[in-house]
Amino acid sequence: MTETLEGKHIVVTGGTGALGGAVVGKLLSDGAICHVPNAHAAAPTHFPLTSHDRVQLVHNVDLSDPAKVEAFYSQVPGLWGSIHLAGGFTSAPVEKIESASFAEMMDTNARTAFLCCRAGMVAYAASKAAVAAMTVAMAEELKHKGILVNAVAPSTLDTPANRADMPDADVTRWVSLEAAAEAIAYLASPANQAMSGTLVPLYGRA
Repeated sequence: MTETLEGKHIVVTGGTGALGGAVVGKLLSDGAICHVPNAHAAAPTHFPLTSHDRVQLVHNVDLSDPAKVEAFYSQVPGLWGSIHLAGGFTSAPVEKIESASFAEMMDTNARTAFLCCRAGMVAYAASKAAVAAMTVAMAEELKHKGILVNAVAPSTLDTPANRADMPDADVTRWVSLEAAAEAIAYLASPANQAMSGTLVPLYGRA
């Protein structure tokens, strides 16, 4: 019998975003119970799964605050998996990047993943490296516990925001949210028995 995600408790940071919503939807269709941290005091109006009976949306969770991250993870019963999609993007030539912008990107992308992994997986080895290096380090440290650690590296995602920002782009070459969600759900599922320490590239049509 093929194992499924039925009844498995999975954290999805960034779960109210475009990719996050697709991943949460896929996990729900596979039977999972999704725990989604929300930085704000109220549910975002654009998130359609707020009232789903297997979505636990927890408000006022600042993922860059260690205490709030610990408190959030402590209320998740029998954590099966933790999927880190929270992040942000800004771009400028290196000589024009303000130190505040650099710090914000490190907080939004690397620090949030660091704190969530620490709270969600108990023990691991990671330094101030970015997510790809943390993935390799954690996979090595946690393999004796039977915990698999992977990351996906999509090219441009087909989101409303990206379409608005790049109206002249060939969107047929972008990665669909459904394809990304399928890959992430597979990595988090019991069907993945051995893949760990892997950075999985996701590409659209060549």
